[in-house]
Amino acid sequence: MRLIMLDTETTGLSPLNGDRMVEIGAIEVLHRTVQPQRVFHHYLNPGRSIPQEVVRIHGIDDAKVRNAPRFADIAEDFLAFIDGATLVIHNASFDLGFIMNELRLAGLPGIDDMQVIDTLAVARKRHPNQRNNLDALCDRYQIERGHRQLHGALLDSELLAEVYLAMTGGRQFSLGMDIPSQPASTFVQFPEQARGRDEQAETASIMQRRPPPIAAEELAAHEALMTRINEESKGKCIWLHAGESPEPA
Repeated sequence: MRLIMLDTETTGLSPLNGDRMVEIGAIEVLHRTVQPQRVFHHYLNPGRSIPQEVVRIHGIDDAKVRNAPRFADIAEDFLAFIDGATLVIHNASFDLGFIMNELRLAGLPGIDDMQVIDTLAVARKRHPNQRNNLDALCDRYQIERGHRQLHGALLDSELLAEVYLAMTGGRQFSLGMDIPSQPASTFVQFPEQARGRDEQAETASIMQRRPPPIAAEELAAHEALMTRINEESKGKCIWLHAGESPEPA
């Protein structure tokens, strides 16, 4: 199985509030072996100022990304890198929200159907009522993280690879150890997408309903009204002649 460990750094917590990505990092794991030569990494210009409280977390300030590409500039390369793989993300809804929003803004195909494994969900199931952030998991599985002073997308992707392998049975390849994945769309729903799906579901349920019963007196009243309209219009009710061939001029 080809896996892509992925992480992002952002200007804030929500793309719906205008926050954007400032870094994206990913590394390939093939048949449970990390492929250090197969890496995707870019700092990104978010097109907005990065708040200082966020800079203190990941160390990426406006100066660092001033000349960096926009996500739209590297989006097609990113899609090519992840094509055919399963994404592995810690707290998948967060990173996917930003990635899917950026793809949407760039006018590029979405990744709604791409398979995703959320290691946070896996960790919570395996270690209930414990801290399950990436640092805590590294400590629990004795993964060296002393070189990690700040959050960084590529470094966190590398640590995530080690955590995933440790959490799912080590480097020995075993089909039984692979965790079930889900489509990306199950993790992220933008308001307009949710609205559209709700409308489709509502329309489908309406179309499946039987027409409401009509009382005999209501039918009689309707026919009487149609007859009256036809008489007063001197036979010009076009709905009475629907489907008939027009008379020759």
